[in-house]
Amino acid sequence: MKIRKIHHVAYRCTDAQQTVEWYGKYLNMDFVLAIAEDRVPSTGAADPYMHVFLDAGGGNVLAFFELPKQPPMDRDRNTPLWTQHLALEVGSMAELLETRQRLQADGIEVVGPTDHAIFQSIYFFDPSGHRLELAVNTGTPDMMEKLDAVKWDMLNEWTSTKKAPQHAAWMHDGSHAAKA
Repeated sequence: MKIRKIHHVAYRCTDAQQTVEWYGKYLNMDFVLAIAEDRVPSTGAADPYMHVFLDAGGGNVLAFFELPKQPPMDRDRNTPLWTQHLALEVGSMAELLETRQRLQADGIEVVGPTDHAIFQSIYFFDPSGHRLELAVNTGTPDMMEKLDAVKWDMLNEWTSTKKAPQHAAWMHDGSHAAKA
């Protein structure tokens, strides 16, 4: 078996309607489906929910559950805020910067653009507190080949040392920008 694609990724939200409208306004995602139940189909538990689905492009679907009978949303406090996020790809640097401007104009704090050598990105939070990243690919075929050639060496070194391997130090020492 080989996975064909992600069918959907689901997160919890504080307000389904607010979420649908926010993702439509800022990320141009179309609202494609809503499912509401009083019982969870997979477990049979009595737990009413609204499950909304948004078109994330390329056949990808982003979904959210509003769970009014559950305790308030929270996050894993042992994991740094920057770690858990959803990264979405945009087509150009112009789109990235335009979205940043639109978010900031409405008072949404945005970090970036951040140069990751093979892509540029911005970071911000949705109304439910989920960290989002918008990214535009900037890597060259040569950069991608270099990373592909060292991926197993990097993983094996990390596994044995738990220290950042330096096989791709060019990504963060600025030398990639000099070649661009």
